[in-house]
Amino acid sequence: MLLTWIAEIADEPLVLEPADRQVECETNTWRLGAGPDDRGSLSVPQVVAALERTATALRDRIRDLDSGAATFYVWHDVQAGALCCSTGSVPPDDLPFGGEYVPSGDPGPVVEGFLADDEPGVAGWAGLEPCGEEPERTGEDPGPAPFQVWVTDVGTAGSYREAGDHR
Repeated sequence: MLLTWIAEIADEPLVLEPADRQVECETNTWRLGAGPDDRGSLSVPQVVAALERTATALRDRIRDLDSGAATFYVWHDVQAGALCCSTGSVPPDDLPFGGEYVPSGDPGPVVEGFLADDEPGVAGWAGLEPCGEEPERTGEDPGPAPFQVWVTDVGTAGSYREAGDHR
C-alpha cells in the first residue's frame, strides 16, 4: 500500500502560494504509514524509487505552471511513526519546520529510518521529559538533534540547486 500512496501524491491537489505557506502545508503535506507486513516486505530502494518517481511527476506538473521555486521534501516523523511528504514554494534551507533539520540529496537514510521503526508512533520512556516549564538549555545540552530531510527541486528549472549539489 505504501508504494501506491506515494504514487498517488503526484496526482493530488497542489497549492503553490508563497504568500500563504499555511495553505501550502495543509494542502500539500501527506503522512503515510505502513503496517508491520508492509514495512517488512519493502526495501529501501523500492521506496526511494517510488519517491523519486513522484518527485519527477510533481516536477513536470509544477514546471508546466512556471511557478518559480518549489521543493518536494520527505522526512520520517518519529513521533507519529509516519513517512511525511510535502511540497512548498520554498528553497531547501527554508522549510516550515519548528526545529532544526538537515537537508539532504539522499532519500535513503530517511526511508531506512522509517522502515526500521519497529514501533511506529511509540516513544520510549527514556526519551520523555516531564511536562511543565521548558528546561533552560545550557551549552552542554544542545537540545534535540536535527533530523534529516530529503529535498529535491521540483520548481522552475534552475530556481536553486538540490542540497549537496555544489556545481
